[in-house]
Amino acid sequence: MKVDDVVTEARLRIESLSVWGTRGQILRGIRLDVHRGEILAVIGPAGAGKTTFLRCLNRMTDLDPGLLVTGDIFIDGHPTLTPEVDAVLLRRKVGMVFSVPVPLPMTIRQNLAFGLSLTGNGRAAERIESALKAAFLWDEVKDRLHEPARNLSGGQQQRLCLARTLVMEPDVLLLDEPCSGLDPISTRKIEEALQELKRDLAVILVTNNVKQAARASDRTAFLLFGELVEVAPTDELFTNPRETRTRDYIEGRFG
Repeated sequence: MKVDDVVTEARLRIESLSVWGTRGQILRGIRLDVHRGEILAVIGPAGAGKTTFLRCLNRMTDLDPGLLVTGDIFIDGHPTLTPEVDAVLLRRKVGMVFSVPVPLPMTIRQNLAFGLSLTGNGRAAERIESALKAAFLWDEVKDRLHEPARNLSGGQQQRLCLARTLVMEPDVLLLDEPCSGLDPISTRKIEEALQELKRDLAVILVTNNVKQAARASDRTAFLLFGELVEVAPTDELFTNPRETRTRDYIEGRFG
């Protein structure tokens, strides 16, 4: 990653983020900055707290009364965990794509137009086309926009869900194992789309595939039992990790 590609000020700043659930502590004092112009991969074994970490960033944790979240999260310097912040508006700025694509039972176009209809935006056609192009899907569906979205292949459905997030013009893009059920060709298209998207966004990619993290990200963070063990430029972390625990995970000794 070139220095010029990343602005000095962090787009997303996480300070002392901790989470407790009914079975104990899930995240332990996470401190991390994420910048526009980069893809940050988050790796770690099952139960490390990766998905909970993502859910904190757009306050999906609000939907789980069994979770207690402490610490601070800032987007462009503005706090997001305070009661004054509208979580629905926050989720437009911090979009999320999940591991399993779930298109709405509507047409391809309606899947993207639905969110826009709630905001009263008058540029719907332009934004839908732009989002589909950004998700590397436009050429495949531009003549099929009025077909049911569920007619698409699994890989196409995942890119549709990505486009559905992008149409809201977020500042931060969160991806939770977006390629876990996809074939290599679909995975490549998602990764190519992310390389283009990071020019304008801060992208956080949770993945259990260390090879994907190695090829698709600029920096990588390693989580273990809720602790941020190490974060470094991806090439550095995979070739010369500072922590023995990081090396052991990358080399497959556990996880």
